[in-house]
Amino acid sequence: MDPQALSKSSETPTNAGPTTSPAGAREAHVPKPPWLKVPLPGGEGYARLKTLARELKLHTVCEEARCPNIGECWKGEHATMTLMVLGDECTRRCRFCAVKTVLQAAPPDPDEPAHVGTAVAGMNLAYVVITSVDRDDLPDGGSAHYASCISEIRARAPKTVVETLIPDYQGSDLATLMSARPDVLAHNVEVVSRLQRKIRDPRCSFERSLQTLRGAKQHDPSVFTKSSIMLGLGESHAEIVESMQMLRDAGVEFLTLGQYLRPTKKHAPVREYVTPERFDQYDRIGRDMGFLYVASGPLVRSSYKAGEFFAARLVKERRAQRMNETTKENHDRN
Repeated sequence: MDPQALSKSSETPTNAGPTTSPAGAREAHVPKPPWLKVPLPGGEGYARLKTLARELKLHTVCEEARCPNIGECWKGEHATMTLMVLGDECTRRCRFCAVKTVLQAAPPDPDEPAHVGTAVAGMNLAYVVITSVDRDDLPDGGSAHYASCISEIRARAPKTVVETLIPDYQGSDLATLMSARPDVLAHNVEVVSRLQRKIRDPRCSFERSLQTLRGAKQHDPSVFTKSSIMLGLGESHAEIVESMQMLRDAGVEFLTLGQYLRPTKKHAPVREYVTPERFDQYDRIGRDMGFLYVASGPLVRSSYKAGEFFAARLVKERRAQRMNETTKENHDRN
């Protein structure tokens, strides 16, 4: 799970300036750089989607993770949203994530798939991201329930493009999820390879994540795959480029890179506020590597509206191509 939570950081990143003070004095608050400040969300579209999500008892990562882009994503006729299924309690303890962690979470709500389908149809979403907490307490990791949510969207909102941001499913669990035919399969490596054991739960690894992404392509070669890396946790430039190349070598087509911010003092500290100029550099490097789309910036998150517009266009083009091929095949038979 990748909420990439945004809240007030209690750390002093390397390029935010020192906070030295006399012995015994309280450390001064260091504000975030100006490029991380965004207006508060509001407006009729935002209020409508928020109300509908409440009525259907749905969890949105947009709110759970305090995403800075919620005001932009929840407005207009092409609204996008990230829904979190399988509850709001995770069985893993990653050091960057603000989601509650437990050993045994509540059983999945059997009505949730229908609620998800109803919500997506009622909100008239152009693009929806379905993600989930990790459910290691369930025999299949919750993959069958997850797949049912996708199927309900397909039945009730067939035009909506569906992206799934999944746990590190392997084997039959991944096969079950892929049987629902998501348009985009996302799984986040979260941080560069060296920082995996320091930042993610010990059950996670960079290679396991790559196996999930490669496995998705094996089940459905036409699916677009996507991943995300958080910056500002002490990684080097060389490590970022290396991790990007490993993702590209695994066939990943869409990549997002954004600034990590510490949810609470119990979470991993921010080591650096990466400048917009450096994010632009990684954008160019990623495009040169051959990624179809790169979203790289301080406020970029796994689910990012500009990237979703791009992905939606490719998905719709592919759908139209399939439809034309099917029509031609039927015509040839007749």
